[in-house]
Amino acid sequence: MLTILHIRDFAIVRELELSFEPGFTVLTGETGAGKSILIDALALVLGGRADGDVIRHGCARAEISAGFALKPTHDAAQWLKEHDLFEDRECLLRRVIEADKPSR
Repeated sequence: MLTILHIRDFAIVRELELSFEPGFTVLTGETGAGKSILIDALALVLGGRADGDVIRHGCARAEISAGFALKPTHDAAQWLKEHDLFEDRECLLRRVIEADKPSR
């Protein structure tokens, strides 16, 4: 389950941190409010393609982090355990996109 999303210098967002509670979450808002930006940021941190166009104007790089709570039996938790990366049911993914470098 997604527990936190942190965005810095991505598209029009300077900095944003959202926490999610268990249950159903709905993103609503007027056109241009930024709903798609949140979804795009989540897609990037999960491995989607990125280029320098997503970096906020005037910034050198964009950073996105997403935290997930995993059940010990989840496939991702099993993979993390096999690689000695599973600790305390939490998984944090981070993606950095720099203007003139491959993203990491």
